[in-house]
Amino acid sequence: MKKLLAVVLALVMIMSFAACGTKKTESSKSDLSTLKVGLITLHDDSSTYDKNFIDAMYRALENLGMSKDQLVLYTGVGEDEACYNKAKECVNQGCKVVFADSFGHEDYLIQAAGEYPDVQFCHATGTKAHTVNLDNFANSFASIYEGRYAAGIAAGMKINEMIEAGKITAEQALMGYVGAYTYAEVMSGYTSFYLGAKSVCPTVKMNVKFTGSWYDYDKEKAAAESLISDGCVLISQHADSYGAPDACQAAKVPNISYNGSTKDVGPDTYIVSSKIDWTPYFEYMINCVNEGKAIEKDWTGTVETGSVKLLEVNDAVAAKGTQEAIDKALADFKAGTLKVFDTSTFTYDNGKTLESYKADVDSDEKFEKDTEVVKDGVFEESKYRSAPYFDVEIDGITLLDRNYG
Repeated sequence: MKKLLAVVLALVMIMSFAACGTKKTESSKSDLSTLKVGLITLHDDSSTYDKNFIDAMYRALENLGMSKDQLVLYTGVGEDEACYNKAKECVNQGCKVVFADSFGHEDYLIQAAGEYPDVQFCHATGTKAHTVNLDNFANSFASIYEGRYAAGIAAGMKINEMIEAGKITAEQALMGYVGAYTYAEVMSGYTSFYLGAKSVCPTVKMNVKFTGSWYDYDKEKAAAESLISDGCVLISQHADSYGAPDACQAAKVPNISYNGSTKDVGPDTYIVSSKIDWTPYFEYMINCVNEGKAIEKDWTGTVETGSVKLLEVNDAVAAKGTQEAIDKALADFKAGTLKVFDTSTFTYDNGKTLESYKADVDSDEKFEKDTEVVKDGVFEESKYRSAPYFDVEIDGITLLDRNYG
């Protein structure tokens, strides 16, 4: 009888705790109706990069049952004192969390975080959260190198199609890439794209031109045109305007974009785009603030979290079987059986194998390479911080203008 009574009491206690949990969840959801969020972007929605963040934030608000007027949005905010000022304006308007989207915003957001300890500040692509002693500052990024690799497979398959059709020879398999800066983020992206292409088209090579700007339509278009005139038969980019896609459409050269579809401006040339979907992070960030939980210092989204995506393939341009090949690569990433920076798949410095490498993970003014990142034959990208640190110059890729033209 005593045992039966004990069981009954235990069940009552469990049901009571469950009811409390339910009430807490309902309370949290209702509390979201008063939470204000700040978003600071480098450009407006004419930039594919910034539009990606803006769209993701609105999706996150909708998914959480929040209204658009709970967002304080500032666009066109430079990587200077303006970012600090806009962060303060967000706080003054009642925001409990403020997010900024560009690399150069980081120091100004850290400055604001130091002054407003009761407000959470979050930043994309940054490198300092794990070394700055601030409980209310966090970095985030995603394993987009996996998405770039999958997009590279689409590029390699398209080049194979050209070779098989007799349009080019295997030795003419040359891709072009328009990059913003020689930052690790860009280098990680173009290298993973190249390795994806090389995995299906072994003879492919790639030339890279840099613009020295995240968003400059004229420079990006000119860089793409120059690459095309040099014999590049397919173009991709890590730059934020429609300059490169427009150049590709005019020259009828296949293009793989980034952050969003450019099919509207390149219907005859656009193949596919990889992108980071920031919706999962924004939902995580908002929920953490609402529930009083700590936000991970370096949050890295993956294919599995829904943060790394490939958009719909343009079958009118892509090689046959492209979607299936992309789907397989993404499944392999989820399973952990495919590693982008498997050191057996590339060489550097004219044929050397990368057996050991120290990367600049802990940011400082000396840019010292401080962390061993090669383990068991794999360069472990984004393991020690969310922002990329792969900056190895591998064989097969030629950098044409390190000084940005």
